[in-house]
Amino acid sequence: MDLNNSELYFLPLGGAGEFGMNLNAYGFGGKWLIVDCGMGFGDGIRPGIDIVLPDPKFLEGRKADLVGMVITHAHEDHIGAISHLWPRLRCPIYASPFASTLIASRFIERGITDLSHMNIVRPGDRLSLPPFDVELVAMTHSTLEPALLAIRTPAGLVVHTGDWKLDPKPVLGPVTDESRLRELGEEGIMAVVGDSTNSMVPGRSGSEGDLEESLTREFAKFNGRIAVTCFSSNVARMATIQRAAAANDRQTALIGRSLWRAEEAARDAGYLSGVPAFLTEHELGLIPDRHLLLICTGSQGEPRSALSRMAEGDHPQVKLRRGDTVIYSARAIPGNQKAITAVQSRMAKAGIQIVTPDEAFVHVSGHPAQDELATLYQWLRPKAVIPTHGEYPQLAEHARIASECQVPRTLLPENGQVIRITEEAVEVVDRVDAGLLAVDGTRIIDLDAASLRTRQKLSFDGAVLCSLVLDRKGRMLLDPAISAPGVLAQESEAKALKTAAQQIKTAAAQLPLQALKNDGELHEAVRLTLRRYFSSAYGKKPWIDVHIARVE
Repeated sequence: MDLNNSELYFLPLGGAGEFGMNLNAYGFGGKWLIVDCGMGFGDGIRPGIDIVLPDPKFLEGRKADLVGMVITHAHEDHIGAISHLWPRLRCPIYASPFASTLIASRFIERGITDLSHMNIVRPGDRLSLPPFDVELVAMTHSTLEPALLAIRTPAGLVVHTGDWKLDPKPVLGPVTDESRLRELGEEGIMAVVGDSTNSMVPGRSGSEGDLEESLTREFAKFNGRIAVTCFSSNVARMATIQRAAAANDRQTALIGRSLWRAEEAARDAGYLSGVPAFLTEHELGLIPDRHLLLICTGSQGEPRSALSRMAEGDHPQVKLRRGDTVIYSARAIPGNQKAITAVQSRMAKAGIQIVTPDEAFVHVSGHPAQDELATLYQWLRPKAVIPTHGEYPQLAEHARIASECQVPRTLLPENGQVIRITEEAVEVVDRVDAGLLAVDGTRIIDLDAASLRTRQKLSFDGAVLCSLVLDRKGRMLLDPAISAPGVLAQESEAKALKTAAQQIKTAAAQLPLQALKNDGELHEAVRLTLRRYFSSAYGKKPWIDVHIARVE
């Protein structure tokens, strides 16, 4: 790739045209600045894959030219891939106190104890990472210390918004720094790369400060235990829920390791000083149901989350039962609806009442709705907008809003596109590989790895395993031993396997002697025989493996 060192380039490697896996890079003068490094969730199609990562291959090949990684905020879709991918990049990381604590804990979990590459920055700080000058501007969002990045180069100024909203009454942290944003607009901005999550939502996102009153009224409706599920990184929501619970004479417990991790990180960063300690799951036994409220993980239907385990009845300390109420203080991330519905169905069947944001005011979003996007563009007045953080409908609507706000140019990006940004244009000038990786146990592998394709086939069609014992002359000494896990119903299995074995013996009898002596030719003949049989008899195409043993 041949780039002009005097021009500025934007390269999304994740998060463009999708939710999650935000990994962005800015290039100038042969150097690259990384912004965020997030993960996504598995799609359920590939068994055993819960976490998906953007592929940093392009950046890995330019490790010596990476000036640093700047984090906009502490959500998993922006920081969740760092501990997995940083060993491939080895660049300095710049993050807020809250985000730094969460990132460091993941490093330590993965056995990375040298944290000298971690650097703490705060909204209002300005970083010199030549040839980049990066200013962090305070925003509001559904987690602590979010920052918009003003990225200056000799070519000009671009703004990377990160995730944001305009919350006039945040529960924790400062309000959006409107005066600084207006000043950036006066300075002149070539392009804004911005959050599109709620671009299709009219009006404004709502304030965290308004939610406490509504939750207080909602909690008063119920006599049994109340469980509220929300994103673990939404520390302000924890504080809001606890105050609303206290107003209803309820004590609040945290259920789920990621909630406790976020709570500890927030207190370490100087937040929650006026919030009483939360109960642990081991302290619930003596508290009457009427005086108890649980904040738990699992708002997105995650299989091993606290709420999912409670719905399954296999949580070691907490059991949900008839008369309890579960409140979803979060919206579904696109792609997670099926998993969420499955959890809700199990709870409803058990007589547990469910309240979602569709039925009551129990959640406010952390992303800008249409009026907030318009307000931001009135302040910044950029020459171009590049919508990210959303699927194509959200990107297109974001572009439409920007155009209505008199932004001259918009460009809808795709992962892997190299986008040149100048005062006069934003345009795609090249493309790089932007694949996906999967966390598979302790390994990180390509999402298209042969092992995952085999596993996927096994999950859909099962497997047929065949063992043959022959002598060196090619004579079959025992009947073929066949098993077919995941293929046949138990009542028909014995008959089907007996028929399959007979077909193998018939096929072997028709092979020339030389083929019977050759393991490769015999293996392929048996595999094809089994494939034809199971396809014609059962309409299945299972994964087939043949083992051949030779004895003297």
